[in-house]
Amino acid sequence: MPTVTVSPGAEATTTLTVRNDGDIVEAYTLEVVGDCAAWSTVEPARVSLYPGTSEVVTVRLAPPRSHEVRAGEIPLGVRVLPTEHPESVVVPEATVVVEPFHELRAELDPRRRRGWLGARFRTSVQNKGNTAVDVTLTGKQAGEELRLVLTPGQRRLEPGESAEVRLRVRARKLIWFGEPVAWPFEVEAAESSERDANSEQPDRSEALPGEFAQLPVLPKWLLIVLAALLALLIAWFTLVRPAVRSTAKQAATEAAEKETARDQQQRATTPPGGTGNPAGGQGQSEGQGAGPGASAAPGSSGTGGSSTGANAGAGGTQQSSATIDVQTGAGARKEGTYRVPEGKVFGITDIVVANFQGDEGVLTISFGERKITTIALETFRNQDYHWVTPIQIPENATVTASVTCAKPGTPATGTQASGCHQVLNVSGILSDLAP
Repeated sequence: MPTVTVSPGAEATTTLTVRNDGDIVEAYTLEVVGDCAAWSTVEPARVSLYPGTSEVVTVRLAPPRSHEVRAGEIPLGVRVLPTEHPESVVVPEATVVVEPFHELRAELDPRRRRGWLGARFRTSVQNKGNTAVDVTLTGKQAGEELRLVLTPGQRRLEPGESAEVRLRVRARKLIWFGEPVAWPFEVEAAESSERDANSEQPDRSEALPGEFAQLPVLPKWLLIVLAALLALLIAWFTLVRPAVRSTAKQAATEAAEKETARDQQQRATTPPGGTGNPAGGQGQSEGQGAGPGASAAPGSSGTGGSSTGANAGAGGTQQSSATIDVQTGAGARKEGTYRVPEGKVFGITDIVVANFQGDEGVLTISFGERKITTIALETFRNQDYHWVTPIQIPENATVTASVTCAKPGTPATGTQASGCHQVLNVSGILSDLAP
């Protein structure tokens, strides 16, 4: 059989003559053996010959277009097996030359990426041809805005072999403001082989388009936000802040004026000779009848107890008032007393009770052994009582104010007090005992 040249994906034929040199009729089975067996056939595959006769059979060669069938010379053998005399088997041989073909598959992944200054891509190449090739990858761009670096830039690929090449795209300068800019580029994959070099065939190449979208460092929406913030700051310092300060100053002035007026009112309602915080009410106004030269009544006692008298009348009778000041800790009970002087009788006509802090608790008022009233502190701030007929308190008897503090209140200063504070003022006629 002569040498046969065949292209992958195509078909070629050669012939083989089979002759019966025996003395009997012989049948022959023909089969292709060797590397070509997968894609070669014999037609017909079986012949019967009389002695001294021959027949020509056709060998068809159809290699697939695949990298599995390497380019080059491949031995071809056809085994001829006689049925009657199998020991006389022969294998005539020939050479099949498989021509080379080139097929390079390249892909850029992804095709488009975004970034401020640069991005990374991946280029994969595979040699689908049947001969080894040298693949060279080159990055190209129409302008000079990008720098393209491929690592590695050249690879040798055997048939069926694939490789991955990293591509780094970097812009030459930043974009600070404005819209994103798209920079198109391409990666060229060129291949060449030894056969091409020997035959001076041109290199084959494939262009892979890509795009780098360069983003601005400061996007447009950020500029709008910064401008809005700047406008708000200007409005704050020029309009809002002065108005807030003016309102706060006005509120502080009004609060100070109210506090001053409250203090003046409390000072005006303080009973004469009293100590501690003031207590207001009608009874206190009546108890302020002491004029110059008033002196404390002898025999007064108790916490904060004091008395004043003025305008002595006939028979040793005079107008008098006494103040009892009681200060109690939270959860505690305390009494304040005023004792009628010896040799005197106190005819009480008015009492005024002041709870100026707004404390919570119970206040009990007693004249001697006689309980006059019990009041819940949270129900009043100032309370007064009056009698047309004076209540007579004998000598050495006491007027008692008993306070049980449940919860201290909050005075006009706005700060909660540490304890309860009540003031009781009693007024009436202090006269001498009859002899």
